[in-house]
Amino acid sequence: MNRRLHITGIVQGVGFRPFVYQLARRYHLHGYIVNTAAGVTVEAEGEEGAIEAFMGSLKSELPPLARLDTLTSENSHTQGYTDFRILQSERQSDRSALVSPDSAVCEKCLQEMNDPSDRRYGYPFINCTDCGPRYSIMETLPYDRPNTSMHRFAMCKSCHDEYSDPLDRRFHAQPISCPNCGPTLRLLDGAGNVLTEGGQAIADTVSAIRNGSIVAVKGLGGFHLLCDATNTHAVETLRKRKRRPRKPFAVLFPDMEALETVADLSEKERELITSREKPIVLLPKAPHSNISGLVAPGIDRIGAFLPYTPMHHLLLEEAGVPLVATSANLSDEPIIRNSTELLEKLGNVADLLLDHDREILNANDDSVLQMAGDERITLRLSRGYAPRSIKLPFRSSKKILAVGANQKNSMALLFEDTVVLSPHIGDLNSLEAFEFFERTLDTFKRFYDLEPEVIVCDKHPGYMTTQWAGQYKAEHPACQLITLQHHYAHLLAGMAEFRLNEPVLGFAFDGTGYGDDGTLWGGEVMIADNVTYSRLASLAPFRLLGGEKAIKEPRRAALALLFESYTLTEILSLRSPAREQFTETEIIQLHRAWGQGINAPLTSSMGRLFDAVASLAGIVHLSGYEGESGLKMEQYVVARITESFPFEVRDGTISLGPMIKAMGEAEDKKVMVSMFFNTVVEMIFHFASRHPELPLLFSGGVFQNRVLIEKIMQRCQRENRTCYLQKETAVNDGGIALGQAWYALHHLSLDVGCEEQAFSTQFYEKTL
Repeated sequence: MNRRLHITGIVQGVGFRPFVYQLARRYHLHGYIVNTAAGVTVEAEGEEGAIEAFMGSLKSELPPLARLDTLTSENSHTQGYTDFRILQSERQSDRSALVSPDSAVCEKCLQEMNDPSDRRYGYPFINCTDCGPRYSIMETLPYDRPNTSMHRFAMCKSCHDEYSDPLDRRFHAQPISCPNCGPTLRLLDGAGNVLTEGGQAIADTVSAIRNGSIVAVKGLGGFHLLCDATNTHAVETLRKRKRRPRKPFAVLFPDMEALETVADLSEKERELITSREKPIVLLPKAPHSNISGLVAPGIDRIGAFLPYTPMHHLLLEEAGVPLVATSANLSDEPIIRNSTELLEKLGNVADLLLDHDREILNANDDSVLQMAGDERITLRLSRGYAPRSIKLPFRSSKKILAVGANQKNSMALLFEDTVVLSPHIGDLNSLEAFEFFERTLDTFKRFYDLEPEVIVCDKHPGYMTTQWAGQYKAEHPACQLITLQHHYAHLLAGMAEFRLNEPVLGFAFDGTGYGDDGTLWGGEVMIADNVTYSRLASLAPFRLLGGEKAIKEPRRAALALLFESYTLTEILSLRSPAREQFTETEIIQLHRAWGQGINAPLTSSMGRLFDAVASLAGIVHLSGYEGESGLKMEQYVVARITESFPFEVRDGTISLGPMIKAMGEAEDKKVMVSMFFNTVVEMIFHFASRHPELPLLFSGGVFQNRVLIEKIMQRCQRENRTCYLQKETAVNDGGIALGQAWYALHHLSLDVGCEEQAFSTQFYEKTL
């Protein structure tokens, strides 16, 4: 009997072919396996029972990094194969094989690296088919060595023998190398001069860090800036040089034993930080630790992660202390991936540079996650998790590109029955950042030979992604352009992750996004499905005094809310931490601007409301980084305080006046902040109680707040409400591209008459 199998999923560069080869030998089958542009093709000849058992094992015994999305089979003519072979990869123009994310070094490789008798003892680039670089070194598909940055390293005989042996763990491990034939380390000074190489470079790097130096280290997807996390002077120096006064630094710990001395971990947090993706995880600080107070000043959390490359393990083992590990980049620019650029831009920040000669083709920053009770929240989807592919329940007739938002940008490509999310790109506030966006787009177009037939962008005319999409449309008239409202895209991202095909009561709470009426939305309650939405309610709009300035100065949002509730005379005599941030003259001038709407746009943003309350409580008046207000407010919430402030809902507007006035009577910060969090929950369930037939869906940057999510989930559980909160994809603007792609898929389905995806207009008439 002959059976031909066509398999899609993450099946290239993850040890899938040797896995299949070994299964074929187990079941005495003959034939072949070959990488194709879409995945792999297998042809197997043998007894029918053996083929069925073989197919069962294919599904149940996958290698650690593999993922099987589809397996189709067909009977074929017997060819009389005499053995089972792994054939050369096919070259085809229509590519759809999925790209594997970079993976942390596996335990077997670590054991070999630490074994003095092993030929890769102490080798910082050890890897196998179960671990190591993938996306970061790929030029194009299929994932073969000539298509990676390893093509310039000719394998020695020992490596080639391993690479060619289907029974070896390194069979077709494309980055395979050893000290005799692979990349090498070199330590450079600030002028780019080589100081030492190889193992000595590791020892000298650690010696410099112990002496208080800052060293730029080239990792998997870019450079980190490293210093001793227990050395306050070193951390302070790094802050001054990087001009980063308060934003927390992540800390790289040697092992779990070291981490547990400075952080209190739940079981789920432990699982997350030790997972093979090795993300940065935000953890509660322990009461006492040896970590410098300047690492994460003013907050009770610490961003921690474990070594994920062989080089990290060698550095941490030698150093014996936790290390600050922050992305090497200038403000509003992407992570740096080569030494020339690093010396040019950060030569005055790093004392030394630990470099290597394996080129990083695709930059990829660290992923960031946290737990809120039992809920996993993705803050940044990148190294280890992305590129992320999502298999769809139906196919798209067109190739779709969703270009995402301007902040925390990522993009999404949709072709056939797959959505591919790019790794985190970042805020597109500089020319360098937008060049990274275009470079990432070129990478994915090259991977999949994709020229978009449909582009989806945000409605905001000032977004660089929106302007790029308009220009692309002008140059490619046949390409369809869809603009989509920002907060609806947030909700669609949640619907996409959970494959929802039903209306939801959605809460899209974030900083700001362009609304249909031209104002800045951000505290939105919507009834939505996959093709349309209705804005059920929103926060009462208030002014951002000074426009963009108000985003970095929470005191301005606070003063605007005071203007909404008090007369100018009352404010001038008011006792309030926010009011006391301004002189009398400034208040009078800002009141005039507020009254006339001069450089004071209206917003319904929940994120800006959090800022305002942080200032009213005297916690944050001038923000040092995005999300600082919410992060610092978390530690003032007291669980036993269950009261909330009053608010009013009239004609779809949530009036904040009663709450602002009541806050003036709450002089204790903990009381004010606790009651505010409770009030936000009450606002949500005010609408939830009026729509008991709808599941609840939460998306937007405000739902990164750990305490808020815990309170919402507890309430949902008590009231037995079905609710959805993104876990696998970013809940902030990093998820916008997914929502955009999901909308385009359903929009196009309607265009071609797909009744399955149609929304019931009768439902809207009945509900609204």
